Amino acid sequence: MRHIRKGAAAIAATLILLLPLMARAEGTLPAGTVISVVIDQAVSSKTAKVGQKATGTVSQDVAAGGKVVIPKGSTAQLSVISVQKSGRLSTPAKLWLGLRSVNVHGRTYSVVTSAAGHTMGGKAKRDTVFIGGGAGLGAAIGGLAGGGKGAAIGALAGAGAGTAGAAATGKKDVEIPAEARLEFRTKAPVTIK
Repeated sequence: MRHIRKGAAAIAATLILLLPLMARAEGTLPAGTVISVVIDQAVSSKTAKVGQKATGTVSQDVAAGGKVVIPKGSTAQLSVISVQKSGRLSTPAKLWLGLRSVNVHGRTYSVVTSAAGHTMGGKAKRDTVFIGGGAGLGAAIGGLAGGGKGAAIGALAGAGAGTAGAAATGKKDVEIPAEARLEFRTKAPVTIK
């Protein structure tokens, strides 16, 4: 009998400790609520395709009205919504992901959010300056060495060197590494039951 009482007391103590963890997350998140997600795998604009899926984990509790609606650790489904590989000179790489759903206590809830990602800066302007600068430098050197004809040859050589340099250095893809934290903002209310 004494063993039964000890066992019952241990079970009761365990249940008391677990009650806060077992509380159901429920409520409605208003539009504009931030959901922070840590992505599970790396994604690159070099290889990604629109619609490609990725998984992640909600990195902090998402609350509304003083209640946790989406608990930290909930799984998240993401997808690539916009991608472009880096091209030479004028095509900047871009990679944008959208949060599609979250799984809370075994149920999946669709969400509509803003995108998270990056578009590389406009390198066309920088490359144009680099190419033009090469032409100007080539013309100056050519002019000093051989007058007008030397300036023309120098300008062509400088522009060619500038173009080659821009092509070699300008190709850069967007990489989102595994365990990167992405923030999404809800565009419509999300109700978790």
